[in-house]
Amino acid sequence: MATYRIDLAYDGSSFRGYAVQPNVHTVQGALEAQLSLHIPDIVTIVAGRTDAGVHATGQVVSFTTDHPILPDKIMRSLNKRLAPSIAVASFKQVNDDFHARFDATARVYRYQILDRPYPDPFLAGRVWNVHHDLDIDAMHRVAQLFIGTHDFASFCRAAPGRSTMRTVTAASWRTEGELTVFRVEASSFCHQMVRSLVALCVDVGRGKLAEVEVPAIFDARDRRGGNGAAPACGLTLVRVEY
Repeated sequence: MATYRIDLAYDGSSFRGYAVQPNVHTVQGALEAQLSLHIPDIVTIVAGRTDAGVHATGQVVSFTTDHPILPDKIMRSLNKRLAPSIAVASFKQVNDDFHARFDATARVYRYQILDRPYPDPFLAGRVWNVHHDLDIDAMHRVAQLFIGTHDFASFCRAAPGRSTMRTVTAASWRTEGELTVFRVEASSFCHQMVRSLVALCVDVGRGKLAEVEVPAIFDARDRRGGNGAAPACGLTLVRVEY
C-alpha cells in the first residue's frame, strides 16, 4: 500500500460543504468522483471538513492505495475536470503512515469582512458585508481572550459527549485595505467555532455587546448564550501545518 497527499484549493460557494453527502454537490464528492476514474475504491481523508460556502486555499487530503498510479498525470486530469471551482496544487507520494487529519498540528483560518454600506461585486461570496463601522481595536482585544486552552462550548455546535476544549495559539484582527480580517490558528476547531467567534467580535465591534460581557459568555459554556455564527462566505481555510 502506498500513501498519497493532495493539496488543494476550492471556492466553496457552489458546494454543500466538503464532506460527501448523498444527492448533493460537495467537494469530497467531486474530488473522489474524478479520482475514481484512475484509482479503484478510493476513500480520502481530509485535514478539516469545511461547511457549505466555506473556501480553502490550503486544504490537505490523503489516501492509500495498492493500485499503481502516476500522480502527475492524475493531477493534470483533476485540474482539467474540476476547474474552476477546485484546483489541485500538489499530488505526491508520502510516508506510508501519513494521515491528513490526525497528523495535523495546526489549522489556520482567515475571515474577511467588508464594513461599508454597499457591496463589492468582485468580492461577492468572499466577504461578509457588514453595513456598520467597526471598532477594530475592541475586536482585537476580544480576540486575545481566545488564545490559550479554553472550553469553547458557547461557540460550538458539538455532538453530545464530544469535548469542546480547544487550544488557540494565535488570534488577531487587522485592517487590510478595505477589508477587516480575522486570522486564527489552533490545533483543531469544533463545528462553527471560527464563525461564532467572528460573530461575537463583530457584536463587540459594532457596540452591540460590551467587552466586559465576553468572559461571562465563555464561562456559561452554553451555545444558546452565544451570538450565532457569521456567514460562511467570509471564511477560508488558509493552511494546515504538520
